[in-house]
Parts: sequence; C-alpha cells; structure tokens
Amino acid sequence: MKLTYTTEQQNFRMEVRQWLAENVPAEKLPTYDTKAGFELHRQWERKLHKAGFSMVMWPKEYGGRGCNLIDWLIFEEEYYGAGAPGRVNQNGQLLLGSTLLEFGTEQQKSHFLPRMASSEDMWAQAWSEPNAGSDMANISSKAIRNGDHYIVNGQKTWSTRATYADWAFGLFRSEAGSQRHHGLSFLMVPLDAQGVTIRPIKALDGEDAFAEIFFDNVKVPVEHRIGEEGKGWHVAMATAGFERGLLLRSPARFQQPVRKLVQLYRDNKAAADRDPAIGAAVAKCWADAEAYALSAYNTVGRISHGDKIGAESSLNKVFWSELDLLIHQTAMDILGTCGELLSSAPLAEEHGYWLNGFLFSQAGPIYAGANEIQRNIVAERMLGLPR
Repeated sequence: MKLTYTTEQQNFRMEVRQWLAENVPAEKLPTYDTKAGFELHRQWERKLHKAGFSMVMWPKEYGGRGCNLIDWLIFEEEYYGAGAPGRVNQNGQLLLGSTLLEFGTEQQKSHFLPRMASSEDMWAQAWSEPNAGSDMANISSKAIRNGDHYIVNGQKTWSTRATYADWAFGLFRSEAGSQRHHGLSFLMVPLDAQGVTIRPIKALDGEDAFAEIFFDNVKVPVEHRIGEEGKGWHVAMATAGFERGLLLRSPARFQQPVRKLVQLYRDNKAAADRDPAIGAAVAKCWADAEAYALSAYNTVGRISHGDKIGAESSLNKVFWSELDLLIHQTAMDILGTCGELLSSAPLAEEHGYWLNGFLFSQAGPIYAGANEIQRNIVAERMLGLPR
C-alpha cells in the first residue's frame, strides 16, 4: 500500500488545518448532554457546514463537499489534532446519513441530508427496548400500516441524544405475528409528534446522555420509511455496520488521546518507577492506535474498489472499544488517586479529561452491539467456527 498523499490531499489537509486554527473555540464547549451545550454544539456544526467541512465525503447536492474517504480520514486527523468540539449530530450524519445514501429514495435524500449536514435537524437512535438490547431482533414496538401512515406504539430505551434531538430513527415491527428478524420496518420519527414522550436517563457522569422514548399512537408517514416494508433488518444491519466499522470511530479518535497519553507518561516519571508494566501499556496503546489507522486506510482502499466491509465491522468494533478502555485505564494508572478527581475539583487541573474519557470508555464494549455478540459474529462469519 502506497502511504503517501497526493498534492491535492496535502493541500486539503493544509486548508482544513488553517480553518480549524482560526475557528476552533478557545474555550472548550460545555458537554452536549446539557441543553445549553447541545445548542452550542449545534451552532458549531452550522459553522462547519457553512465552511464546507460538515460532511466532506457527501455529494455537494446533499450538503457535502464531494470528497472521498481518504479526504475524510485526513479531515478527521486534523479535526482531532486541533482539539475541535465533539460531533453532536453523528447519529444522523455518520449513521443515518450513510444509510440514506445507500437505501433512501431521491426524495428522502434531497430533503433530509442537507438538513442533517447543516444540523437543522438533530437525530437520535431508537434501537434498544427493555427486552431487546444486544438481541435487537427481539423488538416488539409496533408500526401498523393505516393508509398513508403507520400508527406507532411501544417503548425505546438508551436512545442516544434523544433528550434534545428533533428526530429519531429505528426499527419497528410492522407485520403482525412476525418474529425475530422478519417483519421489521426502518422508520424516521419526528420527536415533536403527538403521542411521543421522552424521559431522560443519566449517564455515569450524571448528564442526560440517553433517554427513554414512549410512542402512544404516533402517526408516521409511510414516506418516512427507509427501504421496503418488513425488510428493515437488512437496512438496520447496514447502519450497524457503519457504526461498528469505520465511520463512527475514525482512527484519529484514538490517535489523539494516545499522543496525550505518551506525554502524560513522560511528565510522570514516578509512574514508570512504580510499575514498569505501565510503560509497556503506553507502548501498546500507541502501536494499536497506529495499527488501527493503517487498517482503516487499507479498508478505505478496498471500499474504493467496490469491496464491502461486512462482518469485519464487528472485528473493528471489538478492537477500537477495547483500545479505548486500555488508553484510559493506563492514564488512570499513571495518575493514581489524582485521576479520580472530577474535572470541577480545584486540584484536578487538566486531569479531568482522563476521568471523563475513562467513564465514557466503559460503555464502549456495550454500545454499537455488545462485544460478546460481536465475537460470535467474528467466530461464525469470518472464522467459520460452529455456532
């Protein structure tokens, strides 16, 4: 694989780097799991969109820049390197947007994608239910066809961003008597529709990162269905592939904290004296982050030649979620008791960054499909082992 950039790619990198240097807020924005922080992040997304950097790999007619995935990887490297704000609308832009590009009608793409790119519409996931978490095929929320609408009833839980979002997307059982993967339809539902009730769920850090969504005879137009009626499982698996594979967690998402980790280790020589295994862990984090980056470039090269990721996305998901755990656990080992200070504590200084990341990383092996399930997929579909 030729690991060099074209002149055009180098120029694009410099353009992105300069814009970010001039526009990234000097003060870190408050978390987007608060109402004020959510709106400030929405404003940042609008600024990105106006500059042409919101969704660089989307076609221009849908609010993108018309770049390829190599350009996107370059953008991500610069974005994380600049310490820019988190992408609050990634449920829509990276997951649903990619799904619409593959399965959506022209009307759906021309209406929803530009509004998604500009963050005029903010999106939440509506997958899990009380009895359908990693076993998503056990979904029971219903969408019964009634002329040109579906009547939706049921409950979704652990819905990321739903507390403040405008729309949600998810699977609903649209064929009476159907079971498991059959008879499901993929719907987009406005969260301000009559009959929708949202109840926030607090995350480990105490913020409203998730929500329960209750649907009580909610009318959803048929044109808000993606793909064929009853064939939503196929669409949802493509969305899950985007989430587990390349798009949700680009390599830069891990390379940047690893650089911080290396510096943290160098600044805390006492940690090396206390436990030599810490140095080995730091080295492993760096090597794994670089390996993931090289693997991503290899994957993008294959995709550009028409290949599909498939079950390999499950392997990616296990790898990046466990890498995230190792990065932040190693940082906590270096910091010792100082690492347990909340970011609001006077003595925490910059170390609160690591505690926040450590708490979030605990969810990595669970969201986007539990790692135990992903290992089964790898074993059966990639290695050919028996069920």
